[in-house]
Amino acid sequence: MVPFGGGGLQLKTRPESYLFPEPSPIPVGVDSETLCVLMSHVMGVTGDVGDFRATEQRVLDAAKEGLEKWGSERVTIEDICSIAGVSRASLYRMFPGGKDVLFEALRVRELEEFFQGLRSDTNGADNLEDLLVAIIVSAGQRLRDDAHLAGMLATEPGVTLTELTVDGMPRIIRVASVFMTPMVEKYLNREDAVRVVEVLARLVLSFFLAPSPIVDIADEVSTRKFVRTFIASPIQVAVSPKSEK
Repeated sequence: MVPFGGGGLQLKTRPESYLFPEPSPIPVGVDSETLCVLMSHVMGVTGDVGDFRATEQRVLDAAKEGLEKWGSERVTIEDICSIAGVSRASLYRMFPGGKDVLFEALRVRELEEFFQGLRSDTNGADNLEDLLVAIIVSAGQRLRDDAHLAGMLATEPGVTLTELTVDGMPRIIRVASVFMTPMVEKYLNREDAVRVVEVLARLVLSFFLAPSPIVDIADEVSTRKFVRTFIASPIQVAVSPKSEK
């Protein structure tokens, strides 16, 4: 189990590889109704999924649009229904519990899409430097292009969605560690991989919150120069190589 949030919520891995090659984290410790909704978005739904699944995604898209227009405190279920073109009853059938459960499902989808994109963007990396550059640039571009993504990644489950603040950084670092450490472990021993992932997460967040002329984390050339000079070369000197088994 890996701690996930301040209220006793934890992450549990599952053997299926529906989303990721490695076991992916599933939030547990929430009520069964909420967990059922979240699982439907992480693992998919069975049965007659065509129209139902498309409507679910339309509602989630509407929730995100409403969040961007009015914020989590002001947007209402009626707003979301109007944008999605569904009735209030239909929304509650898909998301029992209303806005809180809907935003939990939206948060899960955003996490899923963010880290799926990150994995896709790093598929061509065949050495540690390429991997680190791809991770930083992919994360930097996605955070830059989606104003609300950082807040969703940072906000603890069960808490109202907020903008990214210093208080939200530990959550991003924990989640990044779960998803990214297996990628870095291809080149480093686990203990060193965990440390490198934390450094990467802190670096990306720092330069995202306070852009600097030192490096543009959304630009591959700028990032590679920075990584080669200040991260990849020192790592080769300071850490142990990956043990062969």
